[in-house]
Amino acid sequence: MNDYLPLLLMIGLVIAFVLLSFVASTLLGPRNPNAAKQAPYECGIVPEVEPAERFPVKFYLVAMSFIVLDVEIVFLYPFATVMRELGAFGLVAISIFALVLLIPFAYLLSVGALAWGPVQQVVRRIAPVLRTKSAMLDPSNASPPAGPAEAA
Repeated sequence: MNDYLPLLLMIGLVIAFVLLSFVASTLLGPRNPNAAKQAPYECGIVPEVEPAERFPVKFYLVAMSFIVLDVEIVFLYPFATVMRELGAFGLVAISIFALVLLIPFAYLLSVGALAWGPVQQVVRRIAPVLRTKSAMLDPSNASPPAGPAEAA
């Protein structure tokens, strides 16, 4: 118990400081809201108009998926340094780990959650070319070449 006493004391002090800070700001803070105090602060520039639109949810989805992939890379690097010592068990374990993280990413790709912005505009322009109902050169629709008898 004596080994953990400094740690418990530090945790208690942190909790007491946080609670005291919240109580002090509530009791001592001014309570006269006005338009200037309610406006969002952005580098000292007073906003003239409201923002046109909010960030789309896809933006946050992309950000979270990249964070997950970054965490995966953070775990893959130490694995690569000790791969020989871990052997086949380590390879199977890291393969399962990568699969568990890449399956949701593949799902996001398949439902089009990551297809937005300039790339999506390009895809919309070339989509009719890529998705035709029949082949561009369909031999069944082409008329046979005119022979010498038909030319005359």
